[in-house]
Parts: sequence; C-alpha cells; structure tokens
Amino acid sequence: MTVIALDFETANERRDSACAVGLAWIAGGRVVRRESRLIRPPDLRFSPGNIRVHGILPADVRDKPDFPTVIAEFLPDLTSGLILAHNAGFDLGVLRASLAAYGVRPPAFSYLCTVQIARRVFPAEEGCGLGKVAARLGIRFAHHDAGEDAYACAEIALAAARETGAPDVPALSRTLRLPITTVPAGPDRTPPQGRPVSSTERARVTVSTRPTASAGLHFAVRGSSGNRYAVTLEYRSNGPHLRCTCMAGRYGTRCRHVTALLDGDITDLLSSNHADVEVLRLRMSATEVG
Repeated sequence: MTVIALDFETANERRDSACAVGLAWIAGGRVVRRESRLIRPPDLRFSPGNIRVHGILPADVRDKPDFPTVIAEFLPDLTSGLILAHNAGFDLGVLRASLAAYGVRPPAFSYLCTVQIARRVFPAEEGCGLGKVAARLGIRFAHHDAGEDAYACAEIALAAARETGAPDVPALSRTLRLPITTVPAGPDRTPPQGRPVSSTERARVTVSTRPTASAGLHFAVRGSSGNRYAVTLEYRSNGPHLRCTCMAGRYGTRCRHVTALLDGDITDLLSSNHADVEVLRLRMSATEVG
C-alpha cells in the first residue's frame, strides 16, 4: 500500500482556495520521495492572515497551473493508497472541495490523522500541533511550507510506528485502535464550463483599455510604522497613474505600497476591496503603463 503524507496551504478562508500542495511518500520505514507545487487558486483573493502564515503572494501563483492540472500527477497514489495528514479533516476537505469546484468528482480517499496518532503516542500538555510534535521528536523542518509540512507529518507517523513497535505505518491503525477513515466518492458536480468563475475573470469582463477618469480605484494601506496611506489610480493625459499619500509618493517616487499592490501583495491592505487589486493589475497591463 502506498503511504503518502499530504499538506495544503490556502489563499483565504475557502477550502477550495489551495495555493500550494506538499507530499511525502513513505516506503521501507523512511521518506523516499518529496514533492511540492504552487497552485493558482480560482480566485486571486489572498487574505492577509493566510499570507502571514505561509508567505505566498498572489504574484507567486498568478502564472502557476490550476488545481486539477497540479493534482492530476498525484491523484493515482492518493486514491489507491493511505493518506496521512496533520489535522486531516482540513487537508482532505481542501482536496475534495478543490476537485468539486472544478467539476471533478472527488474519488474515495482513505486516511489517518497524525494529530490523533500524536495524541496517543506523544501526548504533552502543550498540545500536538505539527510544530510542537516535531520539536519534541527533533524533526527539523520549515513550518508552513507545504512540502516541509508533509515531510514532518510523515516523520511523525514513522516515529510513532517505531515507538509502538508497529511493523509499518498502516499497522498503526491496529496497534492504536485508530480506524482508518475512508471518505466515499463525492457526487457529480459540474459547474458551468467545468470550472469556477473567479473574481479575476469577472473583473476582466469589466476592464476596458481606455477607462474613464471616473473609473479610478482607491486603496487604504498600512505603512511600515503603522501609518495609514491612500493609494489611488488616476487617469491623466498620458495614461494611468498610481498616487500614494506616503512621503515617497508625494515626491513622485514609486513607493513600496504601489509596488506591492501591482504585485498582488495585499499583506498591508487595510481596505476590504481585495478583488480590486486584480482589477488594478488588469487595467495597468491592458494599457501597458507601469
């Protein structure tokens, strides 16, 4: 049986917003293969809290493949083997929701949760979060990188097998009396055109190459010292212009706030118009003016 640890990072609070996946294969009592991929989610709306966790920006995934393209390489192993995940409900939820969002019927999956394994084999008052368990076991990894998290998950399962004397990871289910959970195949769900319509695509319909002066965009951003600044898209005789009220912007220099918005980085965006960041990029690209 193929044993494969799985971890996802998401762009926002939606389960179908995967922006990275990591996998680690176990065979012969060790990790034998590791893979990680960036994913373009259907909507380039990244929540600041998610960015603070994993550090992935919209600009990092804008040109990456979508979820079905990325996961197709790994789906045969995921469907035929045993999946390990730390807080498996989340990662299996992302997997199934992302497939369904593109009209792909989620197949059946079997999994064990390494949080549950750790609570039985490596309990501690501080809890059994991935980083805490890995630290207790001396597993070195870069937390919140999907590939690294999948590796740590696999190593926790291997350590539990050694600790309990289980001959392999699947046998942990019997040793710990922790049943392997099998999620049945999902229903057929095919959205229009076989995939979700993102806010990016909705924005593209409304973007013209010669917007009127009244079609400006406005953003509130946070400066490095916590000050609040305003970034405004204006249309002048020579084309679009981004004006920021910070000191650099007042002197006509392209400041870091403008650069961040053009890169799709909303880490310091204070206003709630996240979708307008992609509208901004499309307007600037359409007129070929930076």
